Amino acid sequence: MERTLISTGSPYEKALGYSRAVRVGDRVFVAGCAPVMDDGGDPPPASYGQAKRCLERIEQALSAAGGTLADVVRTRAYLTPGADFDEFGQAHGEAFSEIRPANTTVIVAALVDPRWLLEIEAEAVLTHE
Repeated sequence: MERTLISTGSPYEKALGYSRAVRVGDRVFVAGCAPVMDDGGDPPPASYGQAKRCLERIEQALSAAGGTLADVVRTRAYLTPGADFDEFGQAHGEAFSEIRPANTTVIVAALVDPRWLLEIEAEAVLTHE
């Protein structure tokens, strides 16, 4: 089965040996997406805005792999103790209200960048091809 690596061009991908997403057959695995801004600026200050940014990055990776948010079957969210679960849940619900993937949400002590309140990863099955 063909393996397709999806890159965002981040220097960390090569240095750390990972891809933003990997497609194998009809499956797409999207690595944890933090609320990194394209311009390198500060992420949104609240969990809702950060979750929206993470979901945008997931959507971009899925698009590059030939998919959409509608193909997502599982999400995992990592929230720091300072994150607001309700704000995360609102953003996740807006993106997936009809799709309703399986979800696991865990509280972690910290993420790589102290400005990040959360990080989200996703798995998708492309059913439209």
